Formats: sequence, C-alpha cells, structure tokens
Amino acid sequence: MKGLKGKKAIVTGGVQGLGLAMTEGLCEYGVKVCILDISPKLSDVVEQLREKGYDVEGVYADLFKHEEIETYFDKALDALNGKIDILVNNAGIHKPKPAFDLSVEDFQQILEVNVTSLFRLSKLAAQEMSKLGKGKIINIASVLAIQGGYQASAYSTSKGAVAQLTKSLSNEWAAEGINVNAIAPGYYKTELNQHILNDKERFDSLVSRIPANRFGDPKELAGAVQFLASENSDYISGAVIPVDGGFLGR
Repeated sequence: MKGLKGKKAIVTGGVQGLGLAMTEGLCEYGVKVCILDISPKLSDVVEQLREKGYDVEGVYADLFKHEEIETYFDKALDALNGKIDILVNNAGIHKPKPAFDLSVEDFQQILEVNVTSLFRLSKLAAQEMSKLGKGKIINIASVLAIQGGYQASAYSTSKGAVAQLTKSLSNEWAAEGINVNAIAPGYYKTELNQHILNDKERFDSLVSRIPANRFGDPKELAGAVQFLASENSDYISGAVIPVDGGFLGR
C-alpha cells in the first residue's frame, strides 16, 4: 500500500467491530491513528493497540453533540501533531425497530450521528487537507444504502445519504486533491449486528443470500480501507465500493 507510512489519520468509532479492524489495518502500514469514540473502553483499547507497537491516540467524542464536534476534531488534530491525511468516518448507530415503533426523536438522532456529524468532520478535515493539496476521506456506508433492509428505516436512510454525500463532496473536492470515497460493508460479525446473530432464522436467511455463504470477519474490511487511504487509489473518487461477500450481486 503505497504512501501510507508516516501518515496521520482520524478514525471515528474505532474502538470495536469494523472501526477497530480498520484502525489496526492502517496501523499495520505505519499510519498514526487518533480514534474518536464515545466508548468507555477507549483508553483500554488505545493501550492494547500501543502494546502491539502501534502509534495510537484517543479522544472521547459524543458525535450527537454537534456543538462539540469542532472541539473533538481540534483535540484529535493536536494529538496528530497538527496534520491529518486520512479521515475514516465510521461511527454510526442503529436502532432496529419496525417503523411504527421508531420515534421521530430516534430517527433524528440516527441521522444526526450517521450523517450530520460525518458532514461536519469531513468539512473540518478537508479544510486541513486542502492546505496540503491532498487527502483521503473514507466514509462507511452500507449495503443498506442500496438495499432497504428490514426494520432499518432510519439506518438505511442515513446510509443512503452517506453514499450520496460521498459523491457530492467528491465533485467539489477532487480538484483539491482530496479523494472522497465510501465503503459499503455487507453483513459482518459485529456488535451492530448482534440482533441478527441472535436470531437464527433471520441469520440463516441472510447467509443463504450471500454468495460467500457466511457473514464477514471485521478484519476482511481492512484491505479496502488500506487501499482507499493509499496512493494506489489517487484516481478513485466518488466511488461506493461494496465489501459484502457478493450480497448485492445476487
């Protein structure tokens, strides 16, 4: 992965699941990462990653508090010695409920965290990247940006917005040397999907529709992030890349 060693990255939601796998994937190639996360496990995870020899920092961040996002970003930038080359917008929430049972407040909170905070962080990062004349913004969408899902009205709406926002920001910032792309993960063994993993009937039904015949391991997402963060992808911008075991192709 060309040009990753020595780069500086912010990864939101990097404490567990896909976010942790992507954090480790970048660290493996010599990237210094600052994790923004609300989890009480943040300090422990940062310490565990440092024990592996990785250069990692952590900043506590509640991305629902939109008035604090610039403060979180500035703290992360300070931890990265005033430079950011890569932003991975991974943090997201999901409240799987029938639409009849999902409150408007919950719907708005999901959009605030999954879309609005991503937009705010992307603007802040792009302003810094434009000073360097280059940068990589990688948004984590979902196969539900394309396929509606089940009991996921707010989540699928938010991820559809992430996919379209990725294209729109690419149209504005590609000329600045900033590549804006998205990854659309399929079904992985993560906390976010625990409600599916606990429902054997639904789990079996989904697996039967995945050509790879299984849920993904979070580590299998790392390669896509490494590629999109590297110089190997300098002419890729505005793309939404599925990493889904073939799910969308069936």
